[in-house]
Amino acid sequence: MASSMRASATFLPLIDRLASCLLVPMPDDHALSPFWRNSQDLLGIADTNGVWLSVNPAWSRTLGWEVSDIVGRTSEWMEHPDDRDATRREVAELAAGSPTYHFENRFRTKNGDYRTLSWTSATEDGRLYCVARDVTELRARTLALADLVAKRSRTWDLTPDLLSVIDLTSGCFDNVNLAWTAVLGWTIDEVEGKPFADFLHPDDLAGSAQAFEKARRGEPVIRFENRYRTKDGGWKWLSWVALPDGDKLYSSTRDVTEENDRATALVDAQEGMRQAQKMEAVGQLTGGVAHDFNNLLTVIRGSVDLLRRPNLPEEKRHRYIDAIGETADRAAKLTSQLLAFARRQTLKPETFNLVDSIDHVANIVQTLAGSRIELEVIRPAIPLLVTADKSQFDTAIVNMAVNARDAMKGEGRLTIRVGAVSNIPARRTHTSVVGDFVAVVVTDTGTGIAEADLMRVFEPFFTTKGVGQGTGLGLSQVFGFAKQSGGDVHVESTVGEGTTFTLYLPREFEQTEKPASVPLSSVGGRGLCVLVVEDNESVGDFASEALVELGYDSILARTGQEALERLAEDCGRFRVVFSDVVMPGMSGIELAEAVRRDYPQLPVILTSGYSHVLAENGQHGYELLHKPYSIEQLSHLLRKAIAWQNNEREVPA
Repeated sequence: MASSMRASATFLPLIDRLASCLLVPMPDDHALSPFWRNSQDLLGIADTNGVWLSVNPAWSRTLGWEVSDIVGRTSEWMEHPDDRDATRREVAELAAGSPTYHFENRFRTKNGDYRTLSWTSATEDGRLYCVARDVTELRARTLALADLVAKRSRTWDLTPDLLSVIDLTSGCFDNVNLAWTAVLGWTIDEVEGKPFADFLHPDDLAGSAQAFEKARRGEPVIRFENRYRTKDGGWKWLSWVALPDGDKLYSSTRDVTEENDRATALVDAQEGMRQAQKMEAVGQLTGGVAHDFNNLLTVIRGSVDLLRRPNLPEEKRHRYIDAIGETADRAAKLTSQLLAFARRQTLKPETFNLVDSIDHVANIVQTLAGSRIELEVIRPAIPLLVTADKSQFDTAIVNMAVNARDAMKGEGRLTIRVGAVSNIPARRTHTSVVGDFVAVVVTDTGTGIAEADLMRVFEPFFTTKGVGQGTGLGLSQVFGFAKQSGGDVHVESTVGEGTTFTLYLPREFEQTEKPASVPLSSVGGRGLCVLVVEDNESVGDFASEALVELGYDSILARTGQEALERLAEDCGRFRVVFSDVVMPGMSGIELAEAVRRDYPQLPVILTSGYSHVLAENGQHGYELLHKPYSIEQLSHLLRKAIAWQNNEREVPA
């Protein structure tokens, strides 16, 4: 009863459709799409052990069982006893990455009888995506086909389906009906006695030969598709149902060219819709960035114009300068939040006790929440270690707390619960992730989030708050930080009752030692030379002038190669290399690696506004100064680098 055949062109798009739908986070399985709810095919997702994670309503319509009867269990209790061994083998091969094409077995209905299902399945990201079609009636018709063809009944001449008898030894057509002429244009005499391969599309020769070999072994052919040449030189898609009997293969074949064209058009339409959704998201993001940056630039532009006015009082001059500085800081925070969402920020991970950090952040949260919000922090007595960017972690907790405060309109109960968990539980289309994690659960008693908005709350600039009440960037920072740190964030909400955000971070069990700090008090910059490497002329000139103001001498190189040439000429004159990361030709990281190799006691400070290499692989062991940076930040890192260099020179080789 169990068999598997090559995939058909009309059936595989269902798998692609199912996988593409389910790889996008959705509110729940039944809201995936009309395709999921209304499909007559049985759609489902299972883990690699065959346990169903989600199935569509067609299971109930076909077999009578409720969805709740099926989810969380394997199919063994429904399978016909004679089919279980073959099914277990097929699931094992599927879990190992081998797709299933039209595997058949029998499932028991709630009424006690059995339905024959034909499965096409594939594996993606550790999940099994399955599409099953009820072929009970089709199989009964197929079994009757041999008798029908043998008798050459009136149906043989009148049916629009292409009926044929093929000799399994020679591969030639013994008999065909008139439909071959109606569909393909060939006369009966032009087909009978000819090998079936003579009419095949070149690209379908190998697959058709494999299907024919299976038929020779006595296996039925169910919905196998290939292309046949028409007499006028075109091609038609044919779908075959065939049963071997002795040395003959009896087949009923249908022209599915129009169906395939419609399926292709549907896939193209869906891709167009997905592209439109992407463009809409990009438009929203671009509009949000433009709006916020234009506001910031308005303050900067206006302050600059006011500073140029003659006879400006000193008090106002300081006020406008402060406004420019504060606005630049807000612009830097905005780009940082966007990079956090995109998982492109450069993190500074360290191992720390998350419980202690929560105690510290709780004081900030209470201040931000106000006196009318009752804050409860529930934490274990033991330390819970994580490795993450501590500053970004604190920011994520504050962002979730501020979101909760606004949802409660300044009055209610906010609970922060910390604990160790052994997995990240499954949520909607996300499967469970097994491992040691620390969970931070932030629960409020606010207005809740509507179901339609749940999966959008992490999008940049998406907010349900009124104009001017929120940027829509806080939760996007939480999302990006969690993902980039190897964790996740989940949200659950009930309108009118409240919302719960759960942040998961991988747990550590050993504390890494921090390097000993080097005192900076005795480090000065006067007379020391810094090699500045920057391809942007304006930024390079600014950095050089800033170094002069700090008492340093500086030499400016426009490329990494030029910097190496300067070092080769006289490396002893330089105390620090201060390099941009993103440059044409040799990157700042490549330059730093060359300096580390050839001049191991020469410290390197990198600076960047954004680098995907740094975001993906960390700082490579170098000090990093984020653009935009202040003079104070630059001065601190220079002093730190020179102090390290002095310390290294004092240590005997």
